Amino acid sequence: MLVIMDAAAETGLQLNQAKCEIIMDDFTLISASSTFSQFIRTKKDEMLLLGAPVIKDKAQDTAIRQKIEELDRAVQRLSLLRPHDAVSLLKNSLAMPKLLYLLRTPDCSGNRLLDEFDTKLQTGLSKVLNVDLNGDQWLQASLPVRNGGLGIRSAQTLAPSAFLASAASTLTLQQSILPDSISLLEDPSVTYVETKWSSLSGSILPAREEQHVQKEWDKPVTENHQALIMSRAVHATDKARLLAAGSPHSGDWLHAPPIASVSLRLSDEAVRVAVVYRLGCKACEPHSCLCGKAVGARGLHGLSCRRSGPRHQHHHYMNDILCSAVKRAQIPAVKEPTSLLQQDGKRPDGSTLLPWARGKPMAWDVTVPDTYAESHIARQPNTELCPSHIIFVPVAVETAGTWGQSAIELVQEGDRQTHN
Repeated sequence: MLVIMDAAAETGLQLNQAKCEIIMDDFTLISASSTFSQFIRTKKDEMLLLGAPVIKDKAQDTAIRQKIEELDRAVQRLSLLRPHDAVSLLKNSLAMPKLLYLLRTPDCSGNRLLDEFDTKLQTGLSKVLNVDLNGDQWLQASLPVRNGGLGIRSAQTLAPSAFLASAASTLTLQQSILPDSISLLEDPSVTYVETKWSSLSGSILPAREEQHVQKEWDKPVTENHQALIMSRAVHATDKARLLAAGSPHSGDWLHAPPIASVSLRLSDEAVRVAVVYRLGCKACEPHSCLCGKAVGARGLHGLSCRRSGPRHQHHHYMNDILCSAVKRAQIPAVKEPTSLLQQDGKRPDGSTLLPWARGKPMAWDVTVPDTYAESHIARQPNTELCPSHIIFVPVAVETAGTWGQSAIELVQEGDRQTHN
């Protein structure tokens, strides 16, 4: 410091002592005439470096406590917004993204305040969505969307993966800075967190060349928790729900930005129902349907009730969207063509008027089977529906969000032709 002060005239750099810190435990050693007398005095357990606590003590607790307070304030404000907007902000900005830097810098994995953060997050999510979440439902909600969750990550679950990935990515830099007598020693904090991670994942450590990637640490943990939730599913309905939640594209609505001008914002009740069906929460009070059948607390009967108006509306909406997408690819199409089939007069939901592929027109038929119906049987394409000179594509999307492979391929092909 004295060297810097002496070189001030030559370098033009003036040291502002009022902004400088001295870190030590006993400040009585600093006299009034000392060079450090004007420095900010910070104890070791309160030490911060680039905004991150260095020692796992008071400073870390203070930093996490501040994040809890920020989350509480954010939840109170999010409750004033539409649920779709609130969930999107919580998932992508105001929950784990706000905490991730803190999880990656010091070792926070054993801090009891992370449990308080998760509890606040669970309570806030319930408030925003108007959904009651129990232990397993919150565990599923905290999984990534690809694993059947809502992508609202748990701090306790993510902390070991975040720290270990950060430690591995900076290991080479640490070794280049520190002397060999220190850099070659095993870091006890890394060893401790690896043990915590192993208990969460039930897996061996990732390959050394992949340890700098947080996803490689996080993936075994989330898959282990996903398997744990599946093992606790007693009823066939819950197993079907979990399999559907983890299927490709069933959670795409959670990634879509809630932009009302392009009809991407879901209504409040649509978001609540989508979350309820995905997590297996209580949807309504048990009652009797107009058709005479009993409706349970999960409200699944409405998905297959023959007197359910929205069920038929959704089928027509899907067919309208599909027909519009085909036309957008510059291929004329019609809905329910009457002259396509000469044998039995059956009509598919739509067909193209020009060749779709291999010089043949394409016909499609939309079906929305109920994932939870007791009589649900996997429907196979009817090879006799269309003659050989027509390409027939069954478009099956279950009520729980699972897409049939042919439906996925059709949408991808339509997107490719639209952008060509």
